[in-house]
Amino acid sequence: MVKKILITLLFSTVAQAEEPSLLLQQNCLKCHTKQKIPSELIYRRYLMKFSTKERIKKSLASYLKSPKKENSIMPQQFFLKFPPKEALDLNETVLEESVEAYLDYFDVKDRLELKN
Repeated sequence: MVKKILITLLFSTVAQAEEPSLLLQQNCLKCHTKQKIPSELIYRRYLMKFSTKERIKKSLASYLKSPKKENSIMPQQFFLKFPPKEALDLNETVLEESVEAYLDYFDVKDRLELKN
């Protein structure tokens, strides 16, 4: 009986870890999904250019405060298909939490660790 409860708890914890947080869903993924914006591609681009989570976080937060083509790391062709985003009306704390949740959700290292 105890084993069944522990196994159920383990699976529910893993499932929750793979689901986006409510904050991330409301502030980011809702529009990305609706407009079919490739979030994983964007994350990989940031990862290749900035390589560390802190540098990615700083750059992404900077872009979200002033979302102009000139501030983006995406190529100009990207904006032919996807419109430039509008500035988010979020306070600094919520913006940082949203960026953190975005990075955690798409973090390759965490996904690899879950599979092992």
